[in-house]
Amino acid sequence: MRPLIQMIRKTYLMAEDEGSRLVMHNVASLSGLQAITFLLPIVVIPYLFQVIGPEKFGLVAFAQAFVQYFMILTDYAFNITATKEASLCQDNKAQISGIFSAIMTARLALTALSLLIFAAILLFIPRFSDDRLLYMISFGTVIGNALFPMWLFQGMEKMKYITRLKVLGEFSGAFGIFFFIRGPQDYLKVPLIYASVLLATGILGLIIAFWRLGMSFKFPGFKRIYQELEVGRELFLSIVAINAYTSTRVFAVGLMTNNTLTGFYSIAERISNVAQTFPLSSFSQAIFPRLSNIYRRNSAMAFKLMQQIQHITIYISLICLPLIFIAAPLIMKVVCGGDYPQATMSLRLLILSVFFISANAFRVQFLLVCGKTRTYSRIHITMALIGLPLLILLIHSFSYLGAAMATVIIEAGTFTLTWIKVKGLQKELSITTA
Repeated sequence: MRPLIQMIRKTYLMAEDEGSRLVMHNVASLSGLQAITFLLPIVVIPYLFQVIGPEKFGLVAFAQAFVQYFMILTDYAFNITATKEASLCQDNKAQISGIFSAIMTARLALTALSLLIFAAILLFIPRFSDDRLLYMISFGTVIGNALFPMWLFQGMEKMKYITRLKVLGEFSGAFGIFFFIRGPQDYLKVPLIYASVLLATGILGLIIAFWRLGMSFKFPGFKRIYQELEVGRELFLSIVAINAYTSTRVFAVGLMTNNTLTGFYSIAERISNVAQTFPLSSFSQAIFPRLSNIYRRNSAMAFKLMQQIQHITIYISLICLPLIFIAAPLIMKVVCGGDYPQATMSLRLLILSVFFISANAFRVQFLLVCGKTRTYSRIHITMALIGLPLLILLIHSFSYLGAAMATVIIEAGTFTLTWIKVKGLQKELSITTA
């Protein structure tokens, strides 16, 4: 434990002259949010699973996985590119307002395109038209997500607004689940609650952007919109590639098995996602804009800071993840209300994949910080080309357990490729590890 404490102290001192107080404040804000999103699912997910049953839970999870593809389209790569743009001109209100206008216009245009594609799928594909109302309600989350300017808050390092709005949304969603969901017949209310919360959060986020951050909106022109789309094109392709083997897991299980098995796999994945995002996500979101600023002035300092943070993350993972691995049977028994060996094994495999993700998170981020978007893209497109066929093959052979098996292999491959590329980048920048 002593080496871990010393490493954290060393990392803090390294960043002291680079706005560390703001970074730590943002980390604290987002960690508070992550703590709440960590604790609430512990109560909400078991209740929801046992009240509506695995079949309806699986159906709702499948619908959420389906609309996730449209969230990917509307997000494009703006949470990376626009965050970086905003972080580099934090004190120039006119410039940030121009970025805000261009990004929001592009996102709304992509939302309209998504709606057209979504409507065509519901009309012409029977697999989706049978539960048309469920999918229509679920699409509300796409609109709410598109409205919420998280990239702006991150780029301007105003994480407190993300925390406040998300906390409000998390508690509102949990209240809605406990108050309105009483049995399997209420399953349609689940996406309605989630969509309502995201829509409200998105609208409040825009109000804060205009009222508190002083944003103004002016139609940017089609040329500016095209420029923003072009900047993020390679990153968008890599994000699509990533989601080809992440979001697709639940979707593929739903297509190739049934709603009940999808429900069991979805439970395992949601629990592993909680372990993956807390506290990793808060560090990642808070550090990205600051690391971009540091890299612009001192690439060696940025690289060493990234290495220190990555080492801390590995230490935390080595302490926390084995505990979840050991407790997996008890966790699944509490959540599912019984013993389900395959669901337990799926959770254990997914926890193993979380280690590779955590041990790789800041190396991946550093590729974006230093502008190696093509390298970033190639890594994930390569793993998508390998991972998607592997995912389908293993689900076909081992049911939903195969999805978890494929995840471990894919994340281990991504870790290996990224480690090799970052090692090469270290030599390119002539940085020593001393």
